[in-house]
Amino acid sequence: MSGGRAETRGHPAGGGGAAGHESAAEAPGIDSTAASLRRRLLDHGRERGLYSGAAWSLGTTQGPYDRGWSGTRAQDGAPLDGIDLWDLASVTKPIVGLVVMALVERGALRLDDTVGHHVDRYRDGPQASLTVAQLLDHTSGLPGGVPMYRDHPTREALLTALGTLSHTAAPGTRVQYSSQGFMLLGLIAEQAAGHSLDRLVTDLVCTPLGLTDTRFRPGPADRARTVATEHCPWRGRTVVGEVHDENTVVLGGIAGHAGLFSTLADMERIARSLLGGGPRLLEPGTLALMTAPRTDGLNLRRALAWQGQDPVGSPVGDAFGPASYGHTGFTGTSLWIDPEAGRYAVLLTNRVHPTREDRGFPALRRAFHETGR
Repeated sequence: MSGGRAETRGHPAGGGGAAGHESAAEAPGIDSTAASLRRRLLDHGRERGLYSGAAWSLGTTQGPYDRGWSGTRAQDGAPLDGIDLWDLASVTKPIVGLVVMALVERGALRLDDTVGHHVDRYRDGPQASLTVAQLLDHTSGLPGGVPMYRDHPTREALLTALGTLSHTAAPGTRVQYSSQGFMLLGLIAEQAAGHSLDRLVTDLVCTPLGLTDTRFRPGPADRARTVATEHCPWRGRTVVGEVHDENTVVLGGIAGHAGLFSTLADMERIARSLLGGGPRLLEPGTLALMTAPRTDGLNLRRALAWQGQDPVGSPVGDAFGPASYGHTGFTGTSLWIDPEAGRYAVLLTNRVHPTREDRGFPALRRAFHETGR
C-alpha cells in the first residue's frame, strides 16, 4: 500500500492527494458504507482544520478490515504515507500499565505496594502510602494535569515538587484523572525492575509484539516522518519529533504518563494482542484483572491504566459494549478494545496542530467510533 492511492483489499481503485486506504469491505459482516462514511468524516475534519492528518484502523483478531490515512504531517507539510510517527500522548499510560502488570506477574511488584516502599525520596512525604493500584485506576487523590514545568524547569525540581503535591480527595474515594500519578508509576517500575522505563517498554511490550517503531525520544532519522503537534508558546516553535507534553520534556522525554511515539501498524499489533489475536503480553487472568472495571461505585469507570466505557459521556460514544476499554491522548490519539465483540479501533490525529484550541475534535472522535462496523 502506498500513499496517494485508495484501495479495497485486492481491488485497486483510483485516488489522489494525500491519502491511502485499505479495507476489507468484501469480508462477511463488514459494512462498506460505514468505511466510506468514516473516511469522509475524517477528510472533512481535516478540511475544517481540526488536524492536518489522520490515520485509522478498525479490525478484529484477524487484522484490520478498514484502515487508512488522510492529510499531511503538518500544515503545508509532506503527505502521510502510512509509516508516520505519531505522538501518542496519554495513550502512553496503558502501555506503561502493561509494563507494570508484567512486573506484577513476575513478582517484582504487587498492586498493594506503596510509593514509599519503592521510591526512597517519597518515603516520608504525602505520596508515601499511595498504592500501585490507586495510581493505576486514578483513585490516588492526586490532582490532574498540573503544569509543573512552569515553576519547576528541571527534572530534579519537578520530581521534588511531585512529592509534595496536595491531594484533591482522600485515596480510594473518587476518580481523579492524574498524569502525576503515572509519573510516579514510571519511577516505581524503574526501581522495582532495576531498569529504565524506556528499556522496560522495549523488553516487556515492544520486543514480544514485534513493534519496530514504538519508542520514547525519536532520533534525528525519525524526524522526517514524525507528525507535527503544537506551535508551542513555551518552546517558541512548532514541535516535531519531540514530545508535546511539557512536563515530559522537563523529565527528559521519558515518563509514565506521556512520551511514546508509534505508528499505525504498531498500534494495530497492540490492539490485536489485547484481543487475543497476536503474541500474548500477559497471562489471561492478569489481562482480565487489568481490564475489569474497578470504580463503578465512584464517579467514572476505570480499570487498571485503562478507561472503561462510561454509560454517559464516553469519548468514543455508545457503539462499544459495556466491557470495552481503551484510552485517549491529548494530541488526538485513541485506542479502544471491545473484547466481547472481538474488535478494536485506533484513531491517530494531530488535533493540537497548529494550536491546542478545541475546534470540535471530541464530537468528531465520537462520530468516528459510532459509524457502523
